[in-house]
Amino acid sequence: MYNFRQDSCKTSSLWRVTGCRTVLLYIRRIKPGKNHFHKNLRHTACQTTAFAGKTALLCVLHCTCFLSVVYYACYGKMPVRCAGPAMRKRKRTMKIGFDNDKYLTMQSEHIRKRIDQFDNKLYLEFGGKLFDDYHASRVLPGFAPDSKLKLLMQLSDQAEIVIVISAGDIEKNKVRGDLGITYDSDVLRLIESFREQGLFVGSVVITQYTGQSSANLFKTRLEKLGIRVYIHYVIEGYPSNIPLIVSDEGYGKNDYIETSRPLVIITAPGPGSGKMATCLSQLYHEHKRGVRAGYAKFETFPIWNIPLKHPVNLAYEAATADLNDVNMIDPFHLEAYGITTVNYNRDVEIFPVLSAIFEKIYGENPYKSPTDMGVNMAGNCICDDEACRDASNQEIIRRYYQALNGLAEGTSTEEEVFKIELLMKQAHITVNDRTVVDAALKRAEETGAPAAALELPDGSIITGKTSNLLGASAALLLNALKKLAGIEDEVHIISPSAIEPIQKLKTSYLGSKNPRLHTDEVLIALSISAATNETAQLALDQIPKLRGCQVHTSVMLSEVDVKQFKKLSIQLTSEAKYENKKLYH
Repeated sequence: MYNFRQDSCKTSSLWRVTGCRTVLLYIRRIKPGKNHFHKNLRHTACQTTAFAGKTALLCVLHCTCFLSVVYYACYGKMPVRCAGPAMRKRKRTMKIGFDNDKYLTMQSEHIRKRIDQFDNKLYLEFGGKLFDDYHASRVLPGFAPDSKLKLLMQLSDQAEIVIVISAGDIEKNKVRGDLGITYDSDVLRLIESFREQGLFVGSVVITQYTGQSSANLFKTRLEKLGIRVYIHYVIEGYPSNIPLIVSDEGYGKNDYIETSRPLVIITAPGPGSGKMATCLSQLYHEHKRGVRAGYAKFETFPIWNIPLKHPVNLAYEAATADLNDVNMIDPFHLEAYGITTVNYNRDVEIFPVLSAIFEKIYGENPYKSPTDMGVNMAGNCICDDEACRDASNQEIIRRYYQALNGLAEGTSTEEEVFKIELLMKQAHITVNDRTVVDAALKRAEETGAPAAALELPDGSIITGKTSNLLGASAALLLNALKKLAGIEDEVHIISPSAIEPIQKLKTSYLGSKNPRLHTDEVLIALSISAATNETAQLALDQIPKLRGCQVHTSVMLSEVDVKQFKKLSIQLTSEAKYENKKLYH
């Protein structure tokens, strides 16, 4: 490594001369109203190097502080740290279609108004993901995944959270598609996450219980952890048999959930968990105890005040294809007000039950329609409809590939695939509308081996192929990082000699049959190289820029690679076929 300090001591006089020339050069380049300091740093360094060799580079480094002072004198602020192509102004083509700040303001206002309608207790059903709504952030670019959580933080002293999970979901080990963990594991994750934010989790409710042994084990596990657990049962004839449902043999058989705060948030790991039924059951029990309680619904999707076949609403149908949810016009709202609004079948079906409960409690139903129950303001905060349409169409395609992969793995049904295919026809899109699909398949055809393609934020397409050293996904990541860093293709940011020992470790000592590096392994290797290689460090610094990028692979990936793409917040799709014809994958 070059000894800058020693060289500085030996050439102090030349340093002063060259340093002054460098400073003067920069001063001449600074123009009022334009930030030329940043983009000319590397260029000027090269010019100066030609002038005075190694000593000139020394001057640039030592003059940085002085240059910052000069810049401050011209602009009244310090320049942002920059170094080479990694810090060049980044082109952004990702459009923001949703005003999140406006959403937080409007949403909190409507929730407060709804709380004021009831004196003692309000059960607020939170649909979708409360803590990390990534589906909403994908289809509404600009929506923050934790927006709902931020709303609750403002009411933390009044609110407690009740988490609902279906016994059926526990029994079949239902998995969250975005996180890759089972619903019962997610309950523990949610409890821990809420507590870390200072929110009070009062209890867990196991719904749709019919004696499932796995549900019993989960209940015992929670109780040993000091968590209160309540049981709600399957009601025969639900939801049409209203006389039975609203009786001691219906909701009356369910455990009464002990709560201590005026606002009770009912949430769940995913849809179909029984959140609404839990709220209605509590209204019945509260009435028997002489408590005037209310109910409100906070569902993000479908969005009630945009068209029924808007891609945002179609994307919700695609996301819930396994539940057979169907978006529909709210007939009760249309009849009451003459206004067309959008809701979904489960809310419409359950509305007569809700009406019956409210009539028994208050003598009349305060809501004339399922739409009236909601407080969702998301539709009023879309600021770029076209951007949301494009993002939602991409989400539908992703859900389609997800269903195809699930069908190959035995976790999805043909009905789910057919339903999403119908939604794609309604949205007038095909898989070819996902740019990375054709690019990945073309690369795979050219090489005769698995390949992958990634779309960068500026719209350019990067591909990766399978080699003796790297898998297609690992090669893709390196190629993308090199592109973002402005590094030439032929430059090795990880030495092949560094990869070979890792391959030997995998195959000779760890029992792996695949010597090629996975995405996690190649990133570790890159991190090690970065310790001694400035070019590798430059590539490593680009990783945050991959967030939100689109990727498609010509074959289904290993669990390791899938998880790594999720950690990088890269949106992945894969062809529904395995790399090999093995029975066990």
